[in-house]
Amino acid sequence: MASPTALWGSAVFLIYFRLLLAYGPRYFSNQRNLKHVSAQIYYDYTTHYFYQKIDHFGFAEDATFKQRYLVSDKYWSETGGVVLFYTGNEGDITWFCNNTGFMWDVAEELKALLVFAEHRYYGESLPFGDHSFSDPKHLNYLTSEQALADFAVLIRHLRETIPGARNSPFIAIGGSYGGMLAAWFRMKYPHMVVGAFASSAPIWQFEDLVPCGIFYKIVTDDFHQSGKDCSESIRNSWKAIDRVSSSEEGLQWISTAFHLCSPLKNSDDVGAFKSWLSETWVNLAMVNYPYEAFFLQPLPAWPIQVVCKFLTNSNLPDRELLNRIFQAANVYYNYTGQAQCLNISQTATGSLGDTGWYYQACTEMVMPMCSDGVNDMFEPQKWDFPSFSADCFKMWGVKPRQTWITSVYGGKNISAHSNIIFSNGDMDPWSGGGVRKKISESLIAINIPEGAHHLDLRSKNVNDPASVLKARSLEIQYIKKWIQEFRQRS
Repeated sequence: MASPTALWGSAVFLIYFRLLLAYGPRYFSNQRNLKHVSAQIYYDYTTHYFYQKIDHFGFAEDATFKQRYLVSDKYWSETGGVVLFYTGNEGDITWFCNNTGFMWDVAEELKALLVFAEHRYYGESLPFGDHSFSDPKHLNYLTSEQALADFAVLIRHLRETIPGARNSPFIAIGGSYGGMLAAWFRMKYPHMVVGAFASSAPIWQFEDLVPCGIFYKIVTDDFHQSGKDCSESIRNSWKAIDRVSSSEEGLQWISTAFHLCSPLKNSDDVGAFKSWLSETWVNLAMVNYPYEAFFLQPLPAWPIQVVCKFLTNSNLPDRELLNRIFQAANVYYNYTGQAQCLNISQTATGSLGDTGWYYQACTEMVMPMCSDGVNDMFEPQKWDFPSFSADCFKMWGVKPRQTWITSVYGGKNISAHSNIIFSNGDMDPWSGGGVRKKISESLIAINIPEGAHHLDLRSKNVNDPASVLKARSLEIQYIKKWIQEFRQRS
């Protein structure tokens, strides 16, 4: 089995989805729920369940499971309205509902019914209950294709049961993996939705469609642009950790200097520690928002700029440099000053429910990643698919299919499709695998220079930069255009 550092370097997407699976508080009532999202913002929805086939594509398995979905009809107009359908990610749907303020912000203007559909095998939507993750046989139905089929069947149900929905346009919306699903849903089920808005959706982070090092290069650029010697300090810290941790006294010093909850005892612990730091820098790049936010951890506005104030001299002696690295990491983990110690097994608040995504990454969602320590600030790590495949087989008894996603969804050959918005923030590491240039008049690319991970899907904020305001305005324009075209055809 690969070391923690090697696993970090090769297990594509695992860092990212460990973040998204950091659930906030869960609310599982069938009654109407008021969700406190941020100061003076409350989201009001009802919770529903729909029986889905466990297997949409075979006939031997005829069992069903309950898929959860959330509905808000506050601004819904049965005549002239639109249904905004969120294609759920790899986690509890209430968490994604809370963090997709764009849909709530435009609901009144569009007279929209909001629907947030939970992805199978996540949250409460477990096909085999407590046995859903017990073995590969039970996990066999955890695929993007099955999830898309769930969405299609659910939309048909909504059209048949919600007054006014039958003749109303549906638009798929999602961010990150959910954005990938939104785009793929429009491609595979164009008769179900008139368009899709895919924010921060790295649909090209497969095979060799983009360089495997692009993700970590963008992270590095974020730090390099936020302060002199900032990325260089992080690049030099890895060797400093190696040198200091080479003795028992050094291990104890690092454990004390970083206020670790559990002391480092051996080289495996050091590998885990370095992986934890690497993930910290990645997290900061993803949530480098222009205002205080609580997405993964409570953080200040433009948190990388705050971090880089501690990393101004990359040539400091090892222990002085590592003291600065601790101060930088502490911005992420202890901005509130309430943390008693730092736990290197956790990089985001709440419970991590990443089992399902580990399986998906080991089957069809194979996204090559690498780092070289020259064009980025991370330790060199080549993309090694055979080793990755072997690790997956040891973990799950399955082997990943690295060419499947491009075969089923087309890779870069998507010009035959229509009505998809691909938005990406230049500061988002996942933008490297996203669609950054317009493909046709209806396959649109919107780039946000000051945007981190799906900033445009978040609630509007007085500190939003002009670039995200412009992006949202364009996104609404295209959505209205799709609605108008639907009305003209009807």
